[in-house]
Amino acid sequence: MTKKILCPTDGSDHAMVGVVKAAELAKLTGSHLTICAINLALGGVRGPLINQWPDEEAEAILKKAEAEAKAAGANDVGTVAVVSRTAGPAIIAYAEEIGADHIVMGTGDKRGVKRLVLGSVAAEVAGQAGCTVTVAR
Repeated sequence: MTKKILCPTDGSDHAMVGVVKAAELAKLTGSHLTICAINLALGGVRGPLINQWPDEEAEAILKKAEAEAKAAGANDVGTVAVVSRTAGPAIIAYAEEIGADHIVMGTGDKRGVKRLVLGSVAAEVAGQAGCTVTVAR
């Protein structure tokens, strides 16, 4: 039975599809929903470590996602920003840390060569997570 849902977001339209689906599942099951923004850490080898988003932007992404989740019916919603060099492993590690039993995430529209070159965070999470993963489109 689903009790804790984790939904990663980057604020994009396809990620918001995942937020809405996660909220609907949370409402249906009475689960706690945690929305996380993985703030990618860039640089740091010979220069300073710089996050992809300033703290204010990460907070704005999370507030927007929280509002969408509540509008979709989720009552018990928390948010967190996680800083990491890689998105997929950070999502999986955070899910394990909080004891999430379900990850719900959106995916972009990458196909063909673009998909092969860029990869997919959703595919990585679905293939490696130790819990149920729902990929929303």
